[in-house]
Amino acid sequence: MEGENGVIEHKAYARVGFLGNPSDVYFGKTIAFSISNFFATVKLRPSKDLVIQPHPTHDLVNFSSHHQLVDRLNTEGYYGGVRLLMAIYKVFYNYCKENDIQLHHTNFTLSYDTNIPRQSGLSGSSGIVCAALNCFLDFYKVRDLIKVEVRPNLILAAEKELGIVAGLQDRVAQVYGGIVYMDFNKENMEKMGHGIYIPLDLSLLPPLYLIYAANPSDSGKVHSKVRQRWLDGDEFIVSSMLEVANIAEEGKTALEEKDYSKLAALMNRNFDLRRLMFGDAALGDLNIKMVEVARKVGAASKFTGSGGAVVAYCPEGTSQVKLLEDECQKAGFVLTLLEPFPSRLNDIDLKTMNM
Repeated sequence: MEGENGVIEHKAYARVGFLGNPSDVYFGKTIAFSISNFFATVKLRPSKDLVIQPHPTHDLVNFSSHHQLVDRLNTEGYYGGVRLLMAIYKVFYNYCKENDIQLHHTNFTLSYDTNIPRQSGLSGSSGIVCAALNCFLDFYKVRDLIKVEVRPNLILAAEKELGIVAGLQDRVAQVYGGIVYMDFNKENMEKMGHGIYIPLDLSLLPPLYLIYAANPSDSGKVHSKVRQRWLDGDEFIVSSMLEVANIAEEGKTALEEKDYSKLAALMNRNFDLRRLMFGDAALGDLNIKMVEVARKVGAASKFTGSGGAVVAYCPEGTSQVKLLEDECQKAGFVLTLLEPFPSRLNDIDLKTMNM
């Protein structure tokens, strides 16, 4: 949206991979939705020079001591959001050039902020990239020229520029908003370059909760060989990924029929399959503990992404939620009610879907 003095600001919301992940990078199917609990914000204002502003916390380069520097690197890693903003601009610029989309020559200053918890599997990096892309679409007035279906590919391409390993699911959820069923079958991916994305009715979701660690450790560092085994045609991995994809398809039907006991069973099966394929060392003790805390009180649970946070469903209602709260408190985890967020696609965006 555009404010005073040509300032454009966009938010992109954290997303929850609800069912089917991680089959999105294996020509599978998934369901994901955006939540208003956490978001990234990018602000663009016209300026004399083109400036990418470092964030005062996430891109810190001044330290009071070597202890502060090393502690910072141990907890936050080496990278902030500046590299993400640079990468998406490069990808956006190149896409426009390749597709004969003319861009004006006005410069801008870009800044960002985010409250998406780090290492939480809620798509913090792609949130920054998605919000920035929306700023560019409006600043250059090219929203009508870049199809909604293509935008997740641009976001993913920017992250791949930086060596971030990811799939399309998260970016689709953040571009579309709301809840989306995604089919990444090989034929369509190769023919169109993207999947088939079907928005669902957000009101079909039951109350869901997020479990995450306030101060996560880097758990699950062991490199997984699942990708290579899948490429090699490993029968167990191939059949398990097909089952994970089918869970998303069955989940779509369960949501539409409001069969929430089936939904709970699908959530649990989704995690169990992931655990069998990847192994406990790759998943990490902390991540597994979050799932086990939920299961201890009979709640259904699975990862929201590749680890770092868990989505939980309490089929027995408020009494079960209270038990889950108590268990999370004992284990040192944060429990919060998820607030699904509706699609923010406007009329211009919707028209591009028929281009």
